[in-house]
Amino acid sequence: MKKHNFGAGPCILPQEVFKQAAAAVLDFNGLSILEVSHRSKDYEAVMQEARDLVKKALNISDDYEVLYLQGGATLGFTIAALNMMRDTKKAGYINTGTWASGAIKEAKKVGIDVNVFASSEDKNFSYIPKDYTVPTDVDYIHFTSNNTIFGTQFKSIPKTDLPLVCDMSSDIFSKEINVNDFDLIYAGAQKNLGPAGATLYIVKKSLLGKSTSPFMPTYLDLKAHADKDSMYNTPPVFSVYVAMLNLKDLLANGGVPAMAKRNQAKAALLYNEIDANPLFKGSAAVEDRSEMNVNFLLTNEALKDEFDAAWKAAGIIGLNGHRSVGGYRASMYNALEIESVQVLVDVMRSFAQKHA
Repeated sequence: MKKHNFGAGPCILPQEVFKQAAAAVLDFNGLSILEVSHRSKDYEAVMQEARDLVKKALNISDDYEVLYLQGGATLGFTIAALNMMRDTKKAGYINTGTWASGAIKEAKKVGIDVNVFASSEDKNFSYIPKDYTVPTDVDYIHFTSNNTIFGTQFKSIPKTDLPLVCDMSSDIFSKEINVNDFDLIYAGAQKNLGPAGATLYIVKKSLLGKSTSPFMPTYLDLKAHADKDSMYNTPPVFSVYVAMLNLKDLLANGGVPAMAKRNQAKAALLYNEIDANPLFKGSAAVEDRSEMNVNFLLTNEALKDEFDAAWKAAGIIGLNGHRSVGGYRASMYNALEIESVQVLVDVMRSFAQKHA
């Protein structure tokens, strides 16, 4: 039976990418990709292509550096704060969930005076704040574009003349963005880019080396990585290689604009069923619903065991909601086919008919 992976991460990838990656594990250039020297010309070409393809996919100008580091977006919380610290040592953050809260916590640890000027914590992060005033007396503004746990997503970015920083881990490459609106973007690879292990940084060159932080370990300094063409130390070789393959596949299939249309269609299919089906209800504000992570609840919890058995029998995996929200979470990253979403919708419809 075909499996339909709605897991929140690591992501699924196109089958063709899996095949190419598997072949390279056995033979990349006479050696396995897992054992090849990261200083070899062959691998240096991989790293350069992986960086160039990010620029091509997102229409990034030469004003930006593209880097692959390690540590996930969790280390990115610290890297962003350290590299963006300037004279005020203050920053404005929007708190929309677990990962935004984590970014706030880590910024404070490195000496940033954090102004949480907007938050949706009052309603368990079920919406995106809108009526707020962006501070002007801070070094930078930070937000998290998509909230995997609570199923909300920014539909527009905060308006500010200050440097704008975004953790874009779970929706980068899923829709079109104007990178020029941002000064620093960081994203764990394991949602829409590739396997866990690499973290993508897109940083404006003019910001590099300008931090006023008295504490700056070399590995956390983005300028050190830019100066070494993202090869300051041994990179996450396999993760970067697969990211390169995945970006090539993305561009060969219409790029980000085509992917955005597919993602919109998948989200509409599932949300329409949730809204029409009397046995289910969404948990996020309708206007802020994520296209990547769809959270929903049963209207009758007594049916939980029976519904769980139904979707598992259909080959669906990874549908359980996060403990912070409960219910169900269907994560629909780029590589998930709309046919898999249809399988889930069919299960929900059949379940409703049975209990009509």
